[in-house]
Amino acid sequence: MYPYTLLDIANIYKCVGVNTTMVEIRQRKIGENTYYYLEHSFRLGGKVVKKELYLGKQIPKNINEVKEDFLFEVYNQKWYALFNKIKAGYERDLASAKPSEREKELEQFVIKFTYDTQRIEGSTLNLRETANLLQHGITPANKPSGDVHEAESHSKLFYEMLDSKKDLSLQMVLEWHYRLFKDTKADIAGKIRTRQVWIAGSKFIPPPPSEVSAELADFFKWYNRNKNKINPIELAALVHLKFVTIHPFSDGNGRISRLLMNFTLHKYGYPMLNIPYTNRKGYYNALERAQTKKTDSIFISWFFRSYEKTCKRYAT
Repeated sequence: MYPYTLLDIANIYKCVGVNTTMVEIRQRKIGENTYYYLEHSFRLGGKVVKKELYLGKQIPKNINEVKEDFLFEVYNQKWYALFNKIKAGYERDLASAKPSEREKELEQFVIKFTYDTQRIEGSTLNLRETANLLQHGITPANKPSGDVHEAESHSKLFYEMLDSKKDLSLQMVLEWHYRLFKDTKADIAGKIRTRQVWIAGSKFIPPPPSEVSAELADFFKWYNRNKNKINPIELAALVHLKFVTIHPFSDGNGRISRLLMNFTLHKYGYPMLNIPYTNRKGYYNALERAQTKKTDSIFISWFFRSYEKTCKRYAT
């Protein structure tokens, strides 16, 4: 069963521009027998699409759960078809580009991603300063040395992440965190927090330190069970959400979770995603609402829409 209510899923449909009515139970008589079906019609791209699910001769006792699963699967069909087109277009684009063009495009992405992910966490470097630093080694004047070191460390870590042949593990994440903060926050670099933390401006309170290790273990068990079952775009969204919700470090949880997100997308051959600093309000709201309501679909919906907007050029 999916952790979404019928209202949640109906709201998701509205967000993605799909007009929908709720799922209805239909019955059909064949001879002396009565058979039950779930039926759902919705308008998509100017056409009315109808989906059905056979229930049997009796309505299941867990009919609400069956409805939720059915509606969520219908909803995902729309997105998964789009994501397949995006992946195919991305592969064509990579194949047609010259090596120097691919290298330049990756460099531009790393610069922008480093700028935005650092800026979201309070870095004072602007985009031009970040570009000059990473491309030409020009240190910006009158800017905190920590911001400079962390931008450089993030860029180097990102490139090494792309070349990694390993899969996600606790050891890998601890190494990433250490690499990112060893020059600026050596006392916490690569170490699981032992104190309670709070997220400024958020109603969500991360788990106490006594629960972090167990939740991390559950996270990696969940990942290993689902990495080949869940659509890679949804997997990337959930990896980000679940990890940042655990908040295992004293600092840097957002940056590590966004690295995990792009590691997942890259691993499965999809274009990576940058979350712009200018879009941080919607990003924060989606995270907080998903965390406080314990409803993953809220963040998944935001993530899908952001991914479509960013990568739709590949689907044409």
